[in-house]
Amino acid sequence: MKKIFATLVCILAMSSCSQAQKTEFAPEALSENLLDLNGNEISFQEILNQHKGKTILIDVWASWCSDCIKAMPKFKEMQTKNPKAVYVYISMDKTAEKWKTGIEKYNLGNQNQYLAKDGMKGVFGKAIDLDWIPRYIVVDKKGKIVIYRAIEKDFDKLNATLKKLK
Repeated sequence: MKKIFATLVCILAMSSCSQAQKTEFAPEALSENLLDLNGNEISFQEILNQHKGKTILIDVWASWCSDCIKAMPKFKEMQTKNPKAVYVYISMDKTAEKWKTGIEKYNLGNQNQYLAKDGMKGVFGKAIDLDWIPRYIVVDKKGKIVIYRAIEKDFDKLNATLKKLK
């Protein structure tokens, strides 16, 4: 019985560590290049630098992702309630064409980047521990990650955090 209990404690400890709140992005994520709407490469670090001093909400999504699409009305409502935050979309679509079609179809604005390399299983996906989309990350005005892992069921938490960070 003691061995079973010890094993369960170890499993819980390991799983809680893997879900730990990170406050900084891994260097591999920061150096990863994405494409902007004009087809230019831009590093994730450069994207963050463009919005330095502002609260940033990053939405990792794809046009093929039904959960991403279902969450969009709530996401847009959150944008309306929190207009001072910057909203950055990072697409995991299979092709740039599908990404651009998704932007138009869902009226996502101009803060869009496309991860052309290996999607969720590539360097960027691994560096941010991407295991599900949509995935939301909130970065405060100082560049610190305040929410590392949120999904479509976490809109109350996201809204509360954005209001607090105004």
